[in-house]
Amino acid sequence: MKLKDFDYYLPKELIAQKPISPRDHSRLTVVNRKTGEIQHTYFYQIDRFLQKGDVLVLNNSKVIPARLTGIKPETGGKIEVLLVRPNVKNLKNYQWSKEWFVIGRPGLKEGQKIIFPHGLEAEVKKEINYERLIRFNQQGEKLKKIIYQIGVAPTPPYIKRLSNLKEYQTVYAKHLGSVAAPTAGFHFTPRLIKKLQRKGVIFKYVTLHVGLGTFQPVKVENIEEHKMESEWVEIDKKTAHSLNQAKRNHQRIIAVGTTSTRALESFATCRGILKSGQKFVDLFIYPGYHFKFIDALITNFHLPKSTLMMLVSAFAGRELIFKAYDEAIKNKYRFFSFGDAMFII
Repeated sequence: MKLKDFDYYLPKELIAQKPISPRDHSRLTVVNRKTGEIQHTYFYQIDRFLQKGDVLVLNNSKVIPARLTGIKPETGGKIEVLLVRPNVKNLKNYQWSKEWFVIGRPGLKEGQKIIFPHGLEAEVKKEINYERLIRFNQQGEKLKKIIYQIGVAPTPPYIKRLSNLKEYQTVYAKHLGSVAAPTAGFHFTPRLIKKLQRKGVIFKYVTLHVGLGTFQPVKVENIEEHKMESEWVEIDKKTAHSLNQAKRNHQRIIAVGTTSTRALESFATCRGILKSGQKFVDLFIYPGYHFKFIDALITNFHLPKSTLMMLVSAFAGRELIFKAYDEAIKNKYRFFSFGDAMFII
């Protein structure tokens, strides 16, 4: 398939610049894959489309204040650095390593030194494609403390206002490690979660530390040639056992977000059995993919030509997705990270 097959026009005024308040008052498009029916409601009414025994699987990764601003010591020129991930082989227990993979602007060259506030310094050790490997002069809890003092929320570039980690975070975020939020979860409030639990809806959690791979632009015309960046996923034994039991009982497995989807699909066997464990995954889901584990998907409205558009098109069919997007644009839905939601059943 061609990249242009996943393009669409979106008026700039529909790009949400801040979350709606309260969060569960975002609008919701419900797309039925079997009938092709498209309904419009609000997220706080999602219980109308859920039933006792449904299992919501959410990504409980927590966003870190990954955007740092420093200066070049030789000129005083400003440098922006976005932390991507620490240079470690295992992210089970998130480590504040001395060495990090980052992207920076203006372009960082090997040997470049960077001065940050609070005595933090770094040097560029390697250039690896669009990433750079830098080494800080601090590590561990001291490095973490400084980053939390000087870092800001790593919101995407289409958000033109300064955000913060309180709003750019799900209410159930637990395990540090993401440099972008699993935004489908933004619509859940503690009150809505309790309401759904009273109805008999089950909540389960996996961890995928969201990196830049989810949002890197696709630069090849034939999408099959695109390579996803690896992201760390962990699914514990108890969760895998519970989800497999639910699957055997014909309960719906509903992924909250594309990151939860890729986590589950990466750990599912061809026979639809979910394995437990932890590893880096780089699963690219696009039309033609056979879903092994999920039955429904809660997601946001995604950027044109993105791998996320390709994933939802694989799940619901490109034609139906574009029909739903056309309706959302006509109805002036709010798009992207802080925007409205879609429930594909």
